[in-house]
Amino acid sequence: MAAPLADSVRPSLLDDVVGQKHLIGTGKPLRKILDSGQIPNMIFYGPSGTGKTTVARIIAENTNMTLHKLNGTSASIADIKEIISEIGTFAGENGILLYLDEIQYLNKKQQQSLLEYIENGDITLIASTTENPYFAVFNAVISRSTVFEFKPPEPSEIEKAVYRAFSILSEKNNVEYEIEEGAAEHISKCCGGDVRKAVNTVELSALSGDVTASGVKITLETVKALAQRSNMRYDRDGDQHYDILSALQKSIRGSDENAAIHYAARLLEAGDLISLSRRLLVIASEDVGLAYPNAITIVKSCVDSAMQLGLPEARIPIAQAVILLATAPKSNSAYEAVNEAAADIRKGLAIDFPRCLQNKHFDGEDAQVKGQNYLYPHDYPDHYVEQQYMPDTLKGRVYYRYGDNKQEQSAKLYWDKIKGLKR
Repeated sequence: MAAPLADSVRPSLLDDVVGQKHLIGTGKPLRKILDSGQIPNMIFYGPSGTGKTTVARIIAENTNMTLHKLNGTSASIADIKEIISEIGTFAGENGILLYLDEIQYLNKKQQQSLLEYIENGDITLIASTTENPYFAVFNAVISRSTVFEFKPPEPSEIEKAVYRAFSILSEKNNVEYEIEEGAAEHISKCCGGDVRKAVNTVELSALSGDVTASGVKITLETVKALAQRSNMRYDRDGDQHYDILSALQKSIRGSDENAAIHYAARLLEAGDLISLSRRLLVIASEDVGLAYPNAITIVKSCVDSAMQLGLPEARIPIAQAVILLATAPKSNSAYEAVNEAAADIRKGLAIDFPRCLQNKHFDGEDAQVKGQNYLYPHDYPDHYVEQQYMPDTLKGRVYYRYGDNKQEQSAKLYWDKIKGLKR
């Protein structure tokens, strides 16, 4: 069976790797380490198709160590023990380099089985993960390793790999590929920063191209049909899911309606209507809050409409909610207030209630003050009367501070006037 094109295109030199110049460019940290010849334990973290495996292979091929490859999705303790058994033997006399792909799928016991050997240098570990290693990898492994973050390459860098892939295919198949203007650029822009996906699209385009007298023509129309959804970078259970939701909320909080719509559209294109809707409901109270109290009502109506409509029509009320929240005045006063109140409760400061608030109308023999003495506010002008509501341990504590927006300042002016007259 023929090897995938992505494997054929994989570079053998660091200078040919697409992107990652912040790590492997001249004078950059990872490049300096590799040039020194002293390979430490390393964890490569980043999205799929950004070159983690490629760089690890290049490192392995430029050492005298015995290379072993394992994948966290299928590796077992027995596989790890088999590698450990080579320590001190002829097979491992120059050291053992273990490339462990998708390390996040190994359980704690499996990861721990490597600790002693990577610490004393019997095994040099190069692990890769698409998940945040500080959450997905056992802390003891992290502490014995250096983490390098791989980032999605720019489309201009990926375009070079696209042309290189067509060139390799042309030589391999003895076919001349005529690439229509804009086709390679479209592949590089639609792959979501994933070089592997871009190369896979090249392979599909070559199979789907129009046969001509001189070879095969790769049209922009063909490329668009192949790349329209297959190249979206989104994992509902991974970091990308939470990163996009975070980017959405921070864009709304920062009142950038255009960025907010962009991230909402990414979630909608991935079909993740539920996560998007839940986050918008949170934002309505956390970030807009009392500056525009009706926001939660409007957003709830938009979310309900979206759920009833389903995709693709759901995008319309969702867009309405996103733009409303992004352009609304902002206040986190309610969010801050409940957080401060909860903090006091966790400190054990919520012990009792003022006697006037208790739900009882009789006194025990030990009561120092007889009678509930509750003052009913509706019996007083402006429906207000001053009395103690806070427990004695928290008397005078202030949690809510009026925001500097029109809505809350109006309420502050109202209550300052009423409460000031009663003092």
